[in-house]
Amino acid sequence: MLAALAARARAAALRGRRPGRARGPGGGRRLGTGPPPAATDNVKPLEGIKVLDLTRVLAGPFATMNLADLGAEVIKVERPGAGDDTRTWGPPFVGTESTYFLSVNRNKKSIAVNIKDPKGVKIIKELAAVCDVFVENYVPGKLSAMGLGYEEIDRIAPHIVYCSITGYGQTGPLSQRAGYDAVASAVSGLMHITGPEDGDPVRPGVAMTDLATGLYACGAIMAGLIQRYKTGKGLFIDCNLLSSQVACLTQVAANYLIGQQEAKRWGTAHGSIVPYQAFKTKDGYLVVGAGNNQQFATVCKILNLPELIDDCKYKTNHLRVQNRKELIKILSARFEEEMTSKWLHLFEGSKVPYGPINNMKNVFAEPQVIHNGLIMEMKHPTVGKISVPGPAVRYSKFKMSEARPPPLLGQHTTHILKEALRYDDKTIAELLKTGVVNQHEAQ
Repeated sequence: MLAALAARARAAALRGRRPGRARGPGGGRRLGTGPPPAATDNVKPLEGIKVLDLTRVLAGPFATMNLADLGAEVIKVERPGAGDDTRTWGPPFVGTESTYFLSVNRNKKSIAVNIKDPKGVKIIKELAAVCDVFVENYVPGKLSAMGLGYEEIDRIAPHIVYCSITGYGQTGPLSQRAGYDAVASAVSGLMHITGPEDGDPVRPGVAMTDLATGLYACGAIMAGLIQRYKTGKGLFIDCNLLSSQVACLTQVAANYLIGQQEAKRWGTAHGSIVPYQAFKTKDGYLVVGAGNNQQFATVCKILNLPELIDDCKYKTNHLRVQNRKELIKILSARFEEEMTSKWLHLFEGSKVPYGPINNMKNVFAEPQVIHNGLIMEMKHPTVGKISVPGPAVRYSKFKMSEARPPPLLGQHTTHILKEALRYDDKTIAELLKTGVVNQHEAQ
């Protein structure tokens, strides 16, 4: 079967119409291997794209979940009996399910395959031949040793967009180190610039290095699909935590590279804008930013401190930065005199950027969060109704469909073997019996 699938993929590539270059609605060329949509109404951009997902934990699953939200069919490959590491990360759990896993694996199918078994490797190769995208986050060389590296997959599926997510890149002195968000955020400098001004370095409250890498990977995969659309050929994508986070240092990195200015921690404040930080109120915190002189004057009026507007020490942002400590001391004393709700009322309509520091309860009670549809509800097969944060982006020509819940471990194994690879019942039964694959029967 593998040889037949590989031959078909090679032949299609040589003809210049590899799987995925079929004609779509209106005569346009399509990117994916799946059947064309029946109509153009509410067609999602990645419908027909099949993604073989060999990633675990956060960066990779976050990338593939975003692809799934856009219509891609994502086949998540997991270890029989164990699955994605995050299935055990808790508490909290809901039933036996980790909320961590539930947060980044919606709209996927799970196939449990032992890729250390040659028969398991054969299944992965056969799936790669009928998929458009292959995503993995193993240490460089690990999958190649199993026969599942880019070179091996490219030979049987020349159309494949193969994305490798690692800690530090494919080559170089750190390439063989495992990639963990906390370590990459330290090495990249993110942790150095995060935390109180006079305090210790702080890890951000969510794994921002992992998440940034996931977003880079998602964008890179879509760019790879467009490149394949133009050339008829797949390609290899090297995406890693270190490069993603260093790229996201933006002006902090430029301050050093251009002016050799070493970065420091500012807490909630900003190194180049004053005031731009959180202020303690009588009962909480309020973040206020004044990016120009007009906004600073407005802040002073709202705080009933008009004398600061024409003070020679604060007339420009440059001067306010120079006299930061004195100015912030004055503003802080005034903010602490009133409740957060009072300040929110006074700043309403002022055109000054402002907002409270919300806890999770207040985040998901925030009217704008509700309006933006950021609470996504779904019915899980074992634990019932659950809610997770929904997609961040909305589109004018299609809507996100009702989300499918994150899969149980191996929930779709038999379905994928039958539908994607045309395995017969006898072959599947033998694979199940020998432990090459595993099927979870949802009740």
